[in-house]
Amino acid sequence: MSQRLLLSLTLWASCSPGNAGTAPVSPALAALSQPRVRCLASRYPVAVDCSWTPLGAPNSTTSFIATYRLGVAAQQQSWSCLQPNPQDTRCTIPHVHLFSMVPYVLNVTAVYPSGTSSSLLAFVAEQIIKPDPPEGVRLRAAGQRLQMLWHPPASWPFPDIFSLKYRVRYRRQGASHFRQVGPIEATTFTLRATQPHAKYLVQVSAQDLMDYGKPSDWSLPGQAERMPQNP
Repeated sequence: MSQRLLLSLTLWASCSPGNAGTAPVSPALAALSQPRVRCLASRYPVAVDCSWTPLGAPNSTTSFIATYRLGVAAQQQSWSCLQPNPQDTRCTIPHVHLFSMVPYVLNVTAVYPSGTSSSLLAFVAEQIIKPDPPEGVRLRAAGQRLQMLWHPPASWPFPDIFSLKYRVRYRRQGASHFRQVGPIEATTFTLRATQPHAKYLVQVSAQDLMDYGKPSDWSLPGQAERMPQNP
């Protein structure tokens, strides 16, 4: 287990709502639900996008205050996590600090008519990278073979600098299981053992080239029917 992962796990435990050193609250405030917070860096390194789900049923008077800081110490300077409006359940942290051993700490406070309730989330940006799925997946007949082509996700801002690698899965129509290949660094792959006139379903998943974070979800299916060859 890497030093960075150990640090992240330690910070996660120290900053989780159950371990944060909060003052005692009244029974009325204790009944308020803490937001469930999630952050992903699908636009790394431009921004980290965070969202949250109130565990209770919010109403039109519920608003949220989202702030973040670098470091776990409470006295660190905080900045606003950018929200479209105070009722929105998402925010953006711009200008990611690359390869920093100092974690981000996001604080989301739900403001109810009867009080407030907060949740803390600590993370290192590289560990929450998850690209969006690749786009434009398609099949092209190439002689006796099928060529798969796709594009990096449009939300991934610098694919030439922060490269992605890809995994491909495919199956012939009627088959019960996918075959999977990869990782590969190109945005094309040739299916060699194909059957004439068969229809294939293909999907692609992307991941940071250096294995930071998690792979994307699978792309939308791209499929094409093999055309008969001219004599």
